[in-house]
Amino acid sequence: MIVDPSRVTAWVFDMDDTLYPREQGVMRLVQERINLFLMEAVGLPGPEARVLQKQFLNEYGTTLAGLMANYQVDPERFLREVHDVPLDGLEPNPDLAAALAALPGRKFVLTNAARGHATRVLNRLGVADRFAGVFAIEDMDLTPKPAPATFRRFLAAFDVDPHAAVFFEDTPRNLAPAKALGMTTVLVGDGHGHEVGDWIDARTPDLLDFLQPLAFRDAA
Repeated sequence: MIVDPSRVTAWVFDMDDTLYPREQGVMRLVQERINLFLMEAVGLPGPEARVLQKQFLNEYGTTLAGLMANYQVDPERFLREVHDVPLDGLEPNPDLAAALAALPGRKFVLTNAARGHATRVLNRLGVADRFAGVFAIEDMDLTPKPAPATFRRFLAAFDVDPHAAVFFEDTPRNLAPAKALGMTTVLVGDGHGHEVGDWIDARTPDLLDFLQPLAFRDAA
């Protein structure tokens, strides 16, 4: 499927492992911090904590949602501690900034990460001023993607017409509710080995390679 930018009024992006390549390693550091938090909060050794973390991700969408459903945890402390990672491996991307600026319509970030983490990452990439809004886990009332209610809340918050919106995401199942609401869906990356179904309209191994032809196709 080829996206026609003239028909798009809103470009919606997941952030981690979508706006930047997974190889830059930010989420690996976050996952390590999450594992440490689980070891302390639940009292499990490292390997068992990692198994529980994957279980929570599969069942609840985020580790935090799983913890809140099954244990007494302070969500603010969790978000603060697990996102307290260095961003030295994250490279500024002026080409991405230029491509985002050239796209017609508004741009948004829709992320299960904490707002503070989103601010740090977007500033590090040099793209913070390209977005009309950021919808983070705090705005979701801690109910993460892929919950359909979270997508509806996002659309209402920014008055986005889903039928004129494109959503970019690296996790296949997070694209399903967006498609159900009428959004065009683009999977970025390899899908982490998860099921890829007919709710995905297009795939790209690299976000910038997908955006640049759309952004600059009418340039003289």
